[in-house]
Amino acid sequence: MGEKGGQKTVLVIGAGVGGVATAARLAKAGFKVTVVEKNDFTGGRCSLIHHERYRFDQGPSLLLLPHLFEEAFHDLDTSLEAEGITLLKCEPNYKMWFGDGTSFRLSTDLAFMKREIEKWEGKDGFERYLSFLQESHRHYELSVTHVLRENFTSLFSMLRPNFLRQLLVLHPFESIWSRASKYFWTERLRRVFTFGSMYMGMSPFDAPGTYSLLQYTELAEGIWYPIGGFHKIIEGLVTIGKRYGVSYHLSTPIATITISPSQKRATGVLLANGTHLTADIIICNADLVYAYTHLLPSTPYATSLSTRASSCSSISFYWALSQQVPQLSAHNIFLADAYRESFDSIFKRHLIPSQPSFYVNVPSRVDTTAAPAGTDAVVVLVPVGRLVSADSAAHKGTLDADTASSSSNTNPTTNQDWPTVLANARTAVLATIASRTGVDLTSLITHEIINTPVTWRTLFNLDRGAILGLSHSFFNVLCFRPGTKHRKIKSLYFVGASTHPGTGVPICLAGSKIVAEQICGDAGVGVPWKGEGVGGKGKRGGGIGIDRVEGGPVVSLFRALVIGILLAIVLGWNYIDCGLLKDW
Repeated sequence: MGEKGGQKTVLVIGAGVGGVATAARLAKAGFKVTVVEKNDFTGGRCSLIHHERYRFDQGPSLLLLPHLFEEAFHDLDTSLEAEGITLLKCEPNYKMWFGDGTSFRLSTDLAFMKREIEKWEGKDGFERYLSFLQESHRHYELSVTHVLRENFTSLFSMLRPNFLRQLLVLHPFESIWSRASKYFWTERLRRVFTFGSMYMGMSPFDAPGTYSLLQYTELAEGIWYPIGGFHKIIEGLVTIGKRYGVSYHLSTPIATITISPSQKRATGVLLANGTHLTADIIICNADLVYAYTHLLPSTPYATSLSTRASSCSSISFYWALSQQVPQLSAHNIFLADAYRESFDSIFKRHLIPSQPSFYVNVPSRVDTTAAPAGTDAVVVLVPVGRLVSADSAAHKGTLDADTASSSSNTNPTTNQDWPTVLANARTAVLATIASRTGVDLTSLITHEIINTPVTWRTLFNLDRGAILGLSHSFFNVLCFRPGTKHRKIKSLYFVGASTHPGTGVPICLAGSKIVAEQICGDAGVGVPWKGEGVGGKGKRGGGIGIDRVEGGPVVSLFRALVIGILLAIVLGWNYIDCGLLKDW
């Protein structure tokens, strides 16, 4: 598979969103690309589970930052619509359920949000909400410009003046909770506007304030869902890649990444069946910690990665219901009454909370193709602590509030009694839903599928079953996060949740663009999508006629300053002439 006729060959390990997007981009740039995937389906966690006529999203179920999806397809000379992908807007965004029987709905409708917020925080609460939106908007725009579109290959990358100027404005040294507390004065709304840190597998009490950008994109751009399931995005990227010549090999697990005798260059992969595939460039889209510890030679750096802070895992239930439950929206959040304690048990002690906060997705509420008529498909995601190690099913188990001080409850159990753990989690979830919505789902469940930390690890090689890869604490992002290119082994690149810029489908899409452009630069190949941004309006000096951008507030301020100075001179002179001189 080496270089032929001047065309460089690329081998991508893993068909997750980062892998398939990078493959399509490089194929467009003229590389000969092959993708190998251990499972018999593409998408990784962004895949589907089917049972009869029920369909469940195995992982992601909320499409955020839609412009990053539009940009990816635009860069590949197509669009979501052209690939048969239709996005449906979820309204409301969420329904939040509290233990006191009340609920709160989040929406992009400003008038609706005004009523919801004033109900709990009074008239001035809405003004503070707008101030929160302003700050989170700034976090969003600056992060997209200075983080999602830039590579951070070393500490010097953080010394770029345009980045340093914005660093403190991003509030990276404060938590989402502390920033939200500045704008929301009730405990209720502080919870409403901070739970989104779970998207990154982090506690809102630890996640940097920068990540309020997630709340912003939901509130300003909305939550979307592709008809047919989130995997439609992956299918589209795979189809585009094939049009450019990408070759896909499913059910093809690899044993190791092969290195040259000098240990300085990646040369290919050795498949589990003993076949050796070679290529000029290797891109690893497998879980990064797994790749460093299982697919590459052992090094101190690889060992250190396995001790880094990671995201949480989950117990996920996929339920086929015999009838619809209209009380549930497409997206529902059930927050634990012991909010902080629930997060601490997951992220600090790596336990399974006895009374968890959890997320309930009903895809059939927005997309009727997800379940037979008159029924619902339901996905319940219960965040839990990750496994103790990468090679066993050991877990610290459940810590009950009554025994919180007992050290015996925090000792890992090598042979975890998962049937009992799952039964307890199911009981807690069903009881919480029943008490808060008035609907008992127990008798409506006709079929159940479950993912646990162990199955996440086994099916997707996720280190310790951490569903979102490495954590996003300050010293685990930017230049501190594992790089997109191996430090010592040439021709070996990484894309995915645990490398820069981070986790989540849209973020991995942004990462695929960074990696593809880095590879093109290293190979001396032109980047075919450079300068082909989506839209383009609103830039200073752009447009004609009434669309031409004129001098904005800065110019107006300058004019006001000049006029003010002139007025001061005139009035001052008159004062001197008519008053001061007379006194003299």
